Amino acid sequence: MYAPAVAQTGDAQGYGEFLRLDRAESLRLLGTAQVGRLIFTVNALPAVRLMNFAVADGLIVVRTAAGTTVARKVDDAIVAFEADDLDVATSSGWSVVVTGRATRVSDPDLIARYRNVPLMPWAAGERDQFLTITMEMLEGRRVSRMAGPGELGATRVASHLSQS
Repeated sequence: MYAPAVAQTGDAQGYGEFLRLDRAESLRLLGTAQVGRLIFTVNALPAVRLMNFAVADGLIVVRTAAGTTVARKVDDAIVAFEADDLDVATSSGWSVVVTGRATRVSDPDLIARYRNVPLMPWAAGERDQFLTITMEMLEGRRVSRMAGPGELGATRVASHLSQS
């Protein structure tokens, strides 16, 4: 069974809507998330890695190990990073997608600074490499589900019964 599509405008086909968020709200929401998806290429194919992260100095900061695919493939590459908070039960939530340049941090002062950012690695082992991602493009959207055909009546009935 397929869920109904969600349209940009909340038209009759979609039963819901995506609302574009401004940059300030997108940044605020991004700062509340702790886990996101890093999207990059490996041998011209898309790759996605779940990463914990922090926002510092206007950059996304991730921490990884020296020998990982992320550490080897994303330095000086254009990447995407996505974080979200979605509620499947209510078909609502938000998503923020960042596109920018990833850079391995080599400056000792910056490394020391990022060691103090609340960004504890989840995986075991030494995670001493920091990568930053610029926020060249930042797109945020909030989704909310509206009642579809036939659902409004059921909602009213349930509401009426709860008041009895």
